[in-house]
Amino acid sequence: MSTKDSIRVGDRTVAISNPDKELFPDDGITKAELIHFYRTVSRPMLAHLRGRPLAMERHPDGYGGKSFFHKDVPDYFPDWIHRQEVAKEDGTVTMVVCDDAATLTYLANQACITPHPWLSRIDNLDCPDRLVFDLDPPGDDFEIVRWTAKKLGHLLTEELGLQPAVMTTGSRGLHLVLLLDRCTAFDTTRAFARQVAGLLADRHPDRLTTEARKNKRRGRLYLDTQRNAYAQTSVAPYAVRARPHAPIATPLEWDELNDPRIGPQHWTLRTLPDRLSDHGDPWKGLSRCRRSLGPARRRLDVLVREDPS
Repeated sequence: MSTKDSIRVGDRTVAISNPDKELFPDDGITKAELIHFYRTVSRPMLAHLRGRPLAMERHPDGYGGKSFFHKDVPDYFPDWIHRQEVAKEDGTVTMVVCDDAATLTYLANQACITPHPWLSRIDNLDCPDRLVFDLDPPGDDFEIVRWTAKKLGHLLTEELGLQPAVMTTGSRGLHLVLLLDRCTAFDTTRAFARQVAGLLADRHPDRLTTEARKNKRRGRLYLDTQRNAYAQTSVAPYAVRARPHAPIATPLEWDELNDPRIGPQHWTLRTLPDRLSDHGDPWKGLSRCRRSLGPARRRLDVLVREDPS
């Protein structure tokens, strides 16, 4: 990418400011390189961004500087960027909807290092099409996260008839993601997630917990289901994280969990494009895994009643 003051993305011209600004100074990663990365991964990434309100995690002084979460659309954003007014507790807020590569490029130029989309779409905001289990280690040992993901994946797949996907967060852990049919409201999907987490924690009380208070966890991994609520967000697949070396939230094949070399920050802004080029997108065709929660909820109720733990 050149350092000229605008670039052509599709049928849009996107203005670029300060392309040589170092956003990850330890590695010399500039804003121009961030923009180039998001243009490179835009095809698989937009499948997880289109049609969703988006919170922008912006780092105008680089990942180590002052940052802020921007939910409302600033007045200076161009008219061609899709906006959506959504309800909040004390009124409404107008948010960005990232529907194309030009918008993704524009956001990167605004030093939006990490986009955080909603779990529901603008045409049915009250009913999510995604459910997320967030698995972070209680310390620095990623092996407990890997073990938990396999146990949770088995429960969801073999016992409940669902088809979860797994990805690194680019931060400390993994996300397990279920695609839903958008026929179930947030309160019900969140209750389901909590019940699943509770069942798994009851089966492995020495290693897992649903206790939200850190001082009550006693070194156990917390099965976090809190983000499954209206207006909550989850880090987008292929998003850059504001951490050293610009790690990427990376979709995985399930068997990659067996590779001890792969940790939560294994791929970076500079290595992820080669993974896509060599192996493709592990989540391509993920929409075929979309399921209704109805049958799974009924199976779960039976398991909870019958589980010996």
